[in-house]
Amino acid sequence: MNSLNCIADDVKLGSNVRLSRFINLYGCEIGDETKIGAFVEIQKNARVGKHCKISSHTFICEGVIIENNVFIGHGVTFTNDTYPRATTSDGTLQTESDWKVEPTIVRKGASIGSGATLLCNISVGENAIVGAGSVVTKDVPPNAIVAGNPARILRYIQSSVEGSNVRL
Repeated sequence: MNSLNCIADDVKLGSNVRLSRFINLYGCEIGDETKIGAFVEIQKNARVGKHCKISSHTFICEGVIIENNVFIGHGVTFTNDTYPRATTSDGTLQTESDWKVEPTIVRKGASIGSGATLLCNISVGENAIVGAGSVVTKDVPPNAIVAGNPARILRYIQSSVEGSNVRL
């Protein structure tokens, strides 16, 4: 770790985690041998598994769980509130007590392409692939390849994912 990173004392880092410069981590958990790129923010109560790659400029908010062996491309954004508002009905700024975190889970071996946005209350299935620039508004089944806005199933992976060899 270096002085160009903001890593809170409550962050749980696994062994051999590789951290680029200019990252912001607080209250989160990062698994063994995961690589975090530059300009990434991971908020409290988010979890990233082992052997993951989180590419630069990605935002992982509270309530996101990323399982093991997941690839997250550059500039991926997660959300945790279906109907976000700055203020309450009486016009005062909202606090944490005014809303509930809505979860998102990315299952083992999934890949999320650069520039994708994942809305909350969804899961991305094991070994699924989300195309670059997609907006994921509903669950992605295991082994599905999805793309678009909103993301739609294009096809399924026909055999297991082994390393980088994907058979379509």
